[in-house]
Amino acid sequence: MTPGASTPHTRRVDKMAMQERPLSPHLQVYKLPITALTSIMHRATGVALSAGTVLLVYWLLAAAAGPAAFATAQAVIGSVFGLLLLFGWSWALFYHLLNGARHLVWDAGFAFEIKQAELGSQIVVFGSVALTILAWIIGYAMM
Repeated sequence: MTPGASTPHTRRVDKMAMQERPLSPHLQVYKLPITALTSIMHRATGVALSAGTVLLVYWLLAAAAGPAAFATAQAVIGSVFGLLLLFGWSWALFYHLLNGARHLVWDAGFAFEIKQAELGSQIVVFGSVALTILAWIIGYAMM
């Protein structure tokens, strides 16, 4: 057989390659269930909490460095951007806390049914928003 010669097998493979084949479902087509989204967000909020801790360490180091450094840190954290970061960090904290509690419920062997798992996800999402807003209202009321 000469190199590049066509056989029935290679012709069939070439024909299959030329046909339009269906694509696998991807994120633009497939809608993730809320339980999957809350699982992804649990990981993301864990990363956000780690990153937000750097801001906390900066603030503590500035407090230890003296009044000038602390005033600069307070100006950065007290700015609109800094307050947005703190708001996001506090939401991530409450979200991660509530989702961690949901995982403890699962570890105890409860709430594995689809309806219960979806309800737990909704409680985590809405509860974290409510707790964040409540914490900020209390925080501003105490100032």
